[in-house]
Amino acid sequence: MSEFPWEEAAATGVGSHPGGDHLETLRTVFGELPGLPYLPELPDRGVGADMIGRTAGLLVDLPVAVQPSGWRVTDRPGRDLRRAREHLARDLDGLEEVAYGYTGPLKIQVCGPWTLAGAVELRHGDKMLADAGAVRDLAGSLAEGLAAHLADVRARVPGAQVIVQLDEPGLPGVLAGTVPTASGFGRLPAVEPPDAAERLRAVLPGDAFTVVHCCAPGVPLNVLRAAGAGGVSLDAALLRRRDEDRLGEAIEAGIALFLGVVPGSGAPLPATAAAAEPARTLWGRLGFPPGRLAEQVVLTPSCGLAGASPGQARAALARCREAARVLREDPEDG
Repeated sequence: MSEFPWEEAAATGVGSHPGGDHLETLRTVFGELPGLPYLPELPDRGVGADMIGRTAGLLVDLPVAVQPSGWRVTDRPGRDLRRAREHLARDLDGLEEVAYGYTGPLKIQVCGPWTLAGAVELRHGDKMLADAGAVRDLAGSLAEGLAAHLADVRARVPGAQVIVQLDEPGLPGVLAGTVPTASGFGRLPAVEPPDAAERLRAVLPGDAFTVVHCCAPGVPLNVLRAAGAGGVSLDAALLRRRDEDRLGEAIEAGIALFLGVVPGSGAPLPATAAAAEPARTLWGRLGFPPGRLAEQVVLTPSCGLAGASPGQARAALARCREAARVLREDPEDG
């Protein structure tokens, strides 16, 4: 029996999909990934369906709206926020229909506080990231909204063991001090790792298995571990050799690895064995027992699938599922 919510040789997706048919996309996800499905996101639908807007719809007492420069805090909820909430409500209705009777792990995704703070502007000023108090308020609002969202998903799919993924592609830039100001002419000061971990910890729910996804170079594994994440999700192609020691320490400590091994856009898919090879090679280089590989590593596309066609997205999920089964085989027999 696995110590993780999923069975061994599991595969899943990162989050986004092409198109606007949420019911068909849900059927695809549950059909191709029956062991670890997730609630897909469809940014092609427009305002409020993007990563920032979708998560903004969860915020409590912190309304935002779209301005020419992007999302910005406002005095009261408006049309943009209503659209975001309507998109999510339709998705949850579809989830309830497609997942009727489902039992097992189910992943949901929301934008993390640091990437959100680097994208949303204050009412009359710079990005929220420029104000430590605003970031604290944002994290608190997101934590409250995420808790309500998690409860809603559990009520709609009572047999699900919900896994929560925070998407933090902007976190390396936050820590490095490379996030541009609202004007674009400067850079916001770097955030110290302990502060970054504290805000992440405040958002990660304590009553669910949690994963933090970062599809950027230099994933801050020490920050994610300090925040208490149960798993890290990253692109195998962007993993640097100098980061492998810290990754090995995280795995040794029991953290799950969601490893992106299949292109997320229209690039040709690798053969099944080739898709599994990055995980096998990395695991062997880190010196872990082969028997733990299929249990502790989940295979995914390298990032979201919004840039692919519906057929390519389906094929990418199928290839991840097939490659995950290879991880269960003895290398000497394969």
